[in-house]
Amino acid sequence: MAPITPETIRAFQAENPKLRSRDQADTLGISEAQLVTASVGAGATRIAAHPDQVMAAAQKLGEVMALTRNPSCVHEKVGRYDNYHSGKHAAMILTPDIDLRLFSSHWCHAFMVETEADTGPRRSLQVFDAAGDAVHKIFLRDGSSLAAWDALRLSQALPDQGQTLDVAPRQPTEPAKSNPEKVEILRDEWQRLTDTHQFLRLTSKLRMNRLGAYRIAGAPFVRALAPTAVDTLLTRLAEDATEAMIFVGNRGCIQIHSGPVHTLKAMGPWQNVLDPGFNLHLRRDHITEVWAVEKPTQRGPAISVEAFDAEGGLILQIFGLRKDDRDHRPAFGAHVAALPDRADAEVPA
Repeated sequence: MAPITPETIRAFQAENPKLRSRDQADTLGISEAQLVTASVGAGATRIAAHPDQVMAAAQKLGEVMALTRNPSCVHEKVGRYDNYHSGKHAAMILTPDIDLRLFSSHWCHAFMVETEADTGPRRSLQVFDAAGDAVHKIFLRDGSSLAAWDALRLSQALPDQGQTLDVAPRQPTEPAKSNPEKVEILRDEWQRLTDTHQFLRLTSKLRMNRLGAYRIAGAPFVRALAPTAVDTLLTRLAEDATEAMIFVGNRGCIQIHSGPVHTLKAMGPWQNVLDPGFNLHLRRDHITEVWAVEKPTQRGPAISVEAFDAEGGLILQIFGLRKDDRDHRPAFGAHVAALPDRADAEVPA
Protein backbone atom coordinates (compact mmCIF):
# COMPACT_ATOMS: atom_id res chain seq x y z
CA MET A 1 0.00 0.00 0.00
CA ALA A 2 1.16 3.53 -0.72
CA PRO A 3 2.06 5.56 2.37
CA ILE A 4 -0.79 7.71 3.65
CA THR A 5 -0.16 11.37 2.84
CA PRO A 6 -0.18 14.30 5.28
CA GLU A 7 -3.07 15.79 3.31
CA THR A 8 -5.11 12.62 3.74
CA ILE A 9 -4.37 12.56 7.49
CA ARG A 10 -5.41 16.18 7.95
CA ALA A 11 -8.59 15.63 5.95
CA PHE A 12 -9.50 12.64 8.12
CA GLN A 13 -8.93 14.70 11.27
CA ALA A 14 -11.14 17.49 9.94
CA GLU A 15 -13.91 14.97 9.20
CA ASN A 16 -13.63 13.33 12.65
CA PRO A 17 -13.04 16.19 15.11
CA LYS A 18 -14.66 14.38 18.07
CA LEU A 19 -12.40 11.32 17.76
CA ARG A 20 -9.46 11.27 20.15
CA SER A 21 -6.08 11.63 18.46
CA ARG A 22 -5.01 8.14 19.51
CA ASP A 23 -8.19 6.67 18.03
CA GLN A 24 -7.69 8.70 14.85
CA ALA A 25 -4.20 7.26 14.50
CA ASP A 26 -5.40 3.70 15.14
CA THR A 27 -8.15 4.08 12.56
CA LEU A 28 -5.64 5.30 9.98
CA GLY A 29 -3.14 2.57 10.85
CA ILE A 30 -0.41 5.03 11.82
CA SER A 31 1.21 6.13 15.08
CA GLU A 32 -0.01 9.13 17.03
CA ALA A 33 3.31 10.91 16.41
CA GLN A 34 2.81 10.49 12.65
CA LEU A 35 -0.68 11.91 13.03
CA VAL A 36 0.74 15.02 14.74
CA THR A 37 3.61 15.31 12.22
CA ALA A 38 1.11 15.65 9.37
CA SER A 39 0.10 19.01 10.88
CA VAL A 40 3.62 20.44 11.17
CA GLY A 41 3.40 23.95 9.75
CA ALA A 42 -0.38 23.82 10.15
CA GLY A 43 -0.67 23.95 13.92
CA ALA A 44 2.24 21.73 15.00
CA THR A 45 5.92 22.57 15.44
CA ARG A 46 8.73 20.05 15.82
CA ILE A 47 10.93 20.69 18.88
CA ALA A 48 13.80 18.90 20.61
CA ALA A 49 12.54 15.86 22.51
CA HIS A 50 15.11 15.46 25.30
CA PRO A 51 13.66 16.00 28.79
CA ASP A 52 16.21 18.74 29.49
CA GLN A 53 14.77 20.84 26.66
CA VAL A 54 11.11 19.91 27.17
CA MET A 55 11.20 20.50 30.93
CA ALA A 56 13.03 23.81 30.51
CA ALA A 57 10.14 24.90 28.28
CA ALA A 58 7.45 23.48 30.56
CA GLN A 59 8.73 25.39 33.57
CA LYS A 60 7.99 28.70 31.79
CA LEU A 61 4.35 27.99 31.03
CA GLY A 62 2.79 28.48 34.47
CA GLU A 63 -0.15 26.32 35.51
CA VAL A 64 -0.75 23.43 33.10
CA MET A 65 -2.14 19.91 33.04
CA ALA A 66 0.31 16.98 32.91
CA LEU A 67 -0.86 13.76 31.26
CA THR A 68 0.83 10.37 31.25
CA ARG A 69 -0.86 7.21 30.07
CA ASN A 70 -0.52 3.63 29.01
CA PRO A 71 -3.08 1.60 27.01
CA SER A 72 -5.19 0.96 30.12
CA CYS A 73 -4.91 4.06 32.29
CA VAL A 74 -4.68 7.85 31.94
CA HIS A 75 -3.25 10.01 34.76
CA GLU A 76 -3.84 13.78 34.73
CA LYS A 77 -2.47 16.35 37.20
CA VAL A 78 -2.81 20.13 37.32
CA GLY A 79 0.11 22.19 38.58
CA ARG A 80 3.34 23.93 37.68
CA TYR A 81 6.51 22.29 36.42
CA ASP A 82 9.44 23.11 38.67
CA ASN A 83 12.34 21.58 40.58
CA TYR A 84 13.72 19.68 37.60
CA HIS A 85 16.58 17.24 38.21
CA SER A 86 18.39 16.10 35.08
CA GLY A 87 20.04 12.70 34.81
CA LYS A 88 21.84 10.57 32.25
CA HIS A 89 19.28 7.77 32.36
CA ALA A 90 16.45 9.21 34.47
CA ALA A 91 15.33 12.73 35.31
CA MET A 92 12.70 14.06 37.70
CA ILE A 93 10.21 16.85 38.25
CA LEU A 94 9.50 17.08 41.98
CA THR A 95 6.67 19.33 43.16
CA PRO A 96 3.67 18.58 45.40
CA ASP A 97 1.41 18.52 42.32
CA ILE A 98 3.60 17.51 39.36
CA ASP A 99 5.73 14.50 40.30
CA LEU A 100 7.42 12.74 37.37
CA ARG A 101 10.16 10.23 36.57
CA LEU A 102 11.47 10.71 33.03
CA PHE A 103 13.51 8.15 31.07
CA SER A 104 15.25 10.06 28.30
CA SER A 105 16.09 7.12 26.01
CA HIS A 106 12.38 6.90 25.14
CA TRP A 107 11.93 10.63 24.46
CA CYS A 108 12.38 10.57 20.68
CA HIS A 109 9.93 13.02 19.05
CA ALA A 110 8.33 16.19 20.46
CA PHE A 111 5.94 18.84 19.21
CA MET A 112 4.21 22.03 20.23
CA VAL A 113 0.63 21.55 19.04
CA GLU A 114 -2.26 23.96 18.55
CA THR A 115 -5.69 22.63 17.60
CA GLU A 116 -9.09 24.28 17.43
CA ALA A 117 -11.72 23.15 19.94
CA ASP A 118 -15.24 24.31 20.75
CA THR A 119 -13.81 26.44 23.57
CA GLY A 120 -11.03 27.94 21.46
CA PRO A 121 -7.41 27.02 20.67
CA ARG A 122 -6.00 24.05 22.58
CA ARG A 123 -2.24 24.16 23.11
CA SER A 124 0.00 21.30 24.21
CA LEU A 125 3.54 19.97 24.34
CA GLN A 126 3.56 16.33 23.24
CA VAL A 127 6.38 13.78 23.50
CA PHE A 128 6.52 10.39 21.76
CA ASP A 129 8.78 7.35 21.77
CA ALA A 130 10.54 5.71 18.83
CA ALA A 131 7.37 3.87 17.80
CA GLY A 132 5.40 7.12 17.85
CA ASP A 133 3.41 6.28 21.00
CA ALA A 134 2.72 9.06 23.49
CA VAL A 135 5.14 9.29 26.42
CA HIS A 136 3.98 12.52 28.06
CA LYS A 137 1.77 15.51 27.24
CA ILE A 138 1.46 18.98 28.76
CA PHE A 139 -1.75 20.94 28.13
CA LEU A 140 -2.02 24.66 28.68
CA ARG A 141 -4.87 25.99 30.82
CA ASP A 142 -6.63 29.33 31.06
CA GLY A 143 -3.97 30.68 33.42
CA SER A 144 -0.97 29.47 31.42
CA SER A 145 1.48 31.96 29.93
CA LEU A 146 0.67 32.52 26.25
CA ALA A 147 3.63 34.88 25.96
CA ALA A 148 5.95 32.09 27.08
CA TRP A 149 4.24 29.68 24.66
CA ASP A 150 4.72 32.00 21.70
CA ALA A 151 8.35 32.65 22.62
CA LEU A 152 9.05 28.94 22.98
CA ARG A 153 7.47 28.12 19.63
CA LEU A 154 9.95 30.47 18.00
CA SER A 155 13.02 29.50 20.03
CA GLN A 156 12.50 25.73 20.24
CA ALA A 157 11.62 24.94 16.63
CA LEU A 158 13.95 22.43 14.99
CA PRO A 159 15.37 23.03 11.49
CA ASP A 160 13.49 19.97 10.20
CA GLN A 161 9.80 20.86 10.00
CA GLY A 162 8.78 18.11 7.60
CA GLN A 163 5.28 16.58 7.63
CA THR A 164 6.30 12.91 7.55
CA LEU A 165 7.95 10.78 10.22
CA ASP A 166 9.58 7.36 10.21
CA VAL A 167 8.90 5.33 13.34
CA ALA A 168 10.31 2.08 14.71
CA PRO A 169 8.24 -1.07 15.30
CA ARG A 170 6.41 -1.00 18.63
CA GLN A 171 8.22 -3.02 21.29
CA PRO A 172 6.02 -5.81 22.68
CA THR A 173 5.27 -5.96 26.39
CA GLU A 174 7.69 -8.23 28.20
CA PRO A 175 5.68 -11.17 29.58
CA ALA A 176 6.09 -12.37 33.14
CA LYS A 177 9.58 -13.80 33.59
CA SER A 178 10.26 -16.09 36.56
CA ASN A 179 13.25 -18.17 37.57
CA PRO A 180 11.92 -20.84 39.96
CA GLU A 181 15.43 -22.18 40.58
CA LYS A 182 16.25 -18.83 42.21
CA VAL A 183 13.10 -18.50 44.32
CA GLU A 184 14.89 -19.03 47.64
CA ILE A 185 17.47 -16.39 46.75
CA LEU A 186 14.62 -14.07 45.76
CA ARG A 187 12.85 -14.57 49.07
CA ASP A 188 16.03 -14.26 51.12
CA GLU A 189 17.14 -11.04 49.45
CA TRP A 190 13.60 -9.64 49.35
CA GLN A 191 13.36 -9.73 53.13
CA ARG A 192 16.65 -7.81 53.36
CA LEU A 193 15.57 -4.90 51.13
CA THR A 194 16.01 -1.46 52.65
CA ASP A 195 14.47 0.61 49.81
CA THR A 196 11.77 -0.16 47.23
CA HIS A 197 14.08 0.97 44.41
CA GLN A 198 16.32 -2.03 45.12
CA PHE A 199 13.61 -4.45 44.01
CA LEU A 200 14.01 -4.17 40.25
CA ARG A 201 17.77 -4.50 40.55
CA LEU A 202 17.18 -7.71 42.51
CA THR A 203 14.81 -9.18 39.93
CA SER A 204 17.13 -8.23 37.08
CA LYS A 205 20.06 -9.92 38.80
CA LEU A 206 17.97 -13.10 39.16
CA ARG A 207 16.82 -12.93 35.50
CA MET A 208 13.21 -12.19 36.43
CA ASN A 209 10.92 -9.22 36.09
CA ARG A 210 8.40 -7.68 38.46
CA LEU A 211 5.38 -9.83 37.61
CA GLY A 212 7.43 -13.00 37.30
CA ALA A 213 8.83 -12.48 40.80
CA TYR A 214 5.37 -11.85 42.23
CA ARG A 215 4.07 -15.09 40.78
CA ILE A 216 6.60 -17.25 42.61
CA ALA A 217 7.48 -15.30 45.78
CA GLY A 218 4.48 -16.33 47.90
CA ALA A 219 3.57 -15.16 51.39
CA PRO A 220 4.42 -12.98 53.24
CA PHE A 221 5.72 -10.99 50.29
CA VAL A 222 2.74 -11.07 47.92
CA ARG A 223 -0.93 -12.03 47.82
CA ALA A 224 -2.94 -12.60 44.63
CA LEU A 225 -6.07 -10.42 44.66
CA ALA A 226 -9.28 -10.47 42.68
CA PRO A 227 -9.23 -8.33 39.52
CA THR A 228 -11.92 -6.17 41.15
CA ALA A 229 -9.59 -5.30 44.03
CA VAL A 230 -8.34 -2.04 42.47
CA ASP A 231 -11.89 -0.76 42.08
CA THR A 232 -12.66 -1.80 45.66
CA LEU A 233 -9.54 -0.08 46.97
CA LEU A 234 -10.30 3.19 45.17
CA THR A 235 -13.82 3.12 46.59
CA ARG A 236 -12.58 2.63 50.14
CA LEU A 237 -9.92 5.31 49.79
CA ALA A 238 -12.60 7.73 48.63
CA GLU A 239 -14.90 6.80 51.52
CA ASP A 240 -12.48 7.79 54.27
CA ALA A 241 -10.00 10.07 52.39
CA THR A 242 -7.02 7.82 53.16
CA GLU A 243 -4.09 9.38 51.35
CA ALA A 244 -2.31 7.32 48.74
CA MET A 245 0.28 7.52 45.98
CA ILE A 246 -1.01 6.46 42.56
CA PHE A 247 1.65 5.65 39.93
CA VAL A 248 0.82 5.39 36.22
CA GLY A 249 3.47 5.14 33.56
CA ASN A 250 4.94 3.85 30.35
CA ARG A 251 8.52 3.16 29.27
CA GLY A 252 9.35 6.88 29.09
CA CYS A 253 7.50 8.47 31.99
CA ILE A 254 5.95 7.70 35.37
CA GLN A 255 3.48 10.18 36.85
CA ILE A 256 2.51 10.17 40.54
CA HIS A 257 -0.47 11.54 42.45
CA SER A 258 0.04 11.96 46.20
CA GLY A 259 -3.02 12.63 48.32
CA PRO A 260 -6.62 11.52 48.73
CA VAL A 261 -9.17 10.63 46.09
CA HIS A 262 -12.70 11.91 46.52
CA THR A 263 -14.99 11.61 43.52
CA LEU A 264 -15.38 8.31 41.67
CA LYS A 265 -17.59 7.96 38.61
CA ALA A 266 -17.80 4.66 36.77
CA MET A 267 -18.76 4.86 33.08
CA GLY A 268 -18.96 1.55 31.21
CA PRO A 269 -15.60 -0.22 31.53
CA TRP A 270 -13.96 2.94 32.88
CA GLN A 271 -13.50 3.86 36.52
CA ASN A 272 -12.79 7.57 36.81
CA VAL A 273 -11.39 9.74 39.57
CA LEU A 274 -12.72 13.25 38.92
CA ASP A 275 -11.15 15.53 41.52
CA PRO A 276 -9.98 19.14 41.23
CA GLY A 277 -6.37 18.91 40.09
CA PHE A 278 -6.38 15.12 39.62
CA ASN A 279 -8.18 12.88 37.16
CA LEU A 280 -7.63 9.15 36.62
CA HIS A 281 -9.27 7.07 33.89
CA LEU A 282 -8.86 3.31 34.36
CA ARG A 283 -10.04 0.53 32.05
CA ARG A 284 -11.22 -2.00 34.61
CA ASP A 285 -11.83 -4.60 31.92
CA HIS A 286 -8.10 -4.59 31.06
CA ILE A 287 -7.09 -5.73 34.55
CA THR A 288 -6.11 -9.41 34.54
CA GLU A 289 -3.89 -9.78 37.61
CA VAL A 290 -3.72 -7.79 40.84
CA TRP A 291 -1.15 -8.27 43.59
CA ALA A 292 -0.83 -6.97 47.12
CA VAL A 293 2.90 -6.50 47.63
CA GLU A 294 4.95 -5.78 50.74
CA LYS A 295 8.58 -4.67 50.60
CA PRO A 296 10.66 -3.91 53.70
CA THR A 297 12.38 -0.53 53.86
CA GLN A 298 14.29 1.48 56.43
CA ARG A 299 11.12 3.54 56.89
CA GLY A 300 8.83 0.58 57.53
CA PRO A 301 7.02 -1.80 55.16
CA ALA A 302 5.98 -0.36 51.80
CA ILE A 303 2.62 -1.90 50.87
CA SER A 304 1.20 -1.61 47.37
CA VAL A 305 -1.59 -2.88 45.16
CA GLU A 306 -0.43 -3.42 41.57
CA ALA A 307 -2.52 -4.22 38.50
CA PHE A 308 -1.37 -5.92 35.28
CA ASP A 309 -2.98 -6.50 31.89
CA ALA A 310 -3.30 -9.75 29.94
CA GLU A 311 0.14 -9.33 28.36
CA GLY A 312 1.82 -8.77 31.72
CA GLY A 313 2.08 -5.00 31.38
CA LEU A 314 1.92 -2.90 34.54
CA ILE A 315 -1.21 -0.71 34.51
CA LEU A 316 -0.87 1.14 37.81
CA GLN A 317 0.45 0.91 41.37
CA ILE A 318 -1.18 2.29 44.51
CA PHE A 319 0.88 2.81 47.69
CA GLY A 320 0.09 4.36 51.02
CA LEU A 321 1.30 7.96 51.02
CA ARG A 322 4.78 8.29 52.48
CA LYS A 323 4.82 10.86 55.29
CA ASP A 324 7.21 11.89 58.02
CA ASP A 325 9.89 9.57 56.62
CA ARG A 326 7.58 6.59 57.04
CA ASP A 327 6.64 4.19 54.23
CA HIS A 328 4.07 2.36 56.38
CA ARG A 329 0.59 3.88 56.57
CA PRO A 330 -1.58 1.74 58.89
CA ALA A 331 -4.90 2.94 57.44
CA PHE A 332 -3.81 2.06 53.91
CA GLY A 333 -2.44 -1.30 55.08
CA ALA A 334 -5.79 -2.11 56.68
CA HIS A 335 -7.60 -1.39 53.43
CA VAL A 336 -5.22 -3.68 51.52
CA ALA A 337 -5.57 -6.48 54.08
CA ALA A 338 -9.35 -6.42 53.60
CA LEU A 339 -9.24 -6.73 49.80
CA PRO A 340 -10.64 -9.94 48.27
CA ASP A 341 -8.26 -12.71 47.30
CA ARG A 342 -8.15 -14.12 43.80
CA ALA A 343 -10.90 -16.75 43.60
CA ASP A 344 -8.51 -19.45 42.40
CA ALA A 345 -5.13 -19.87 44.00
CA GLU A 346 -3.53 -20.47 40.62
CA VAL A 347 -2.14 -17.63 38.53
CA PRO A 348 -1.20 -17.71 34.83
CA ALA A 349 1.90 -19.74 34.06
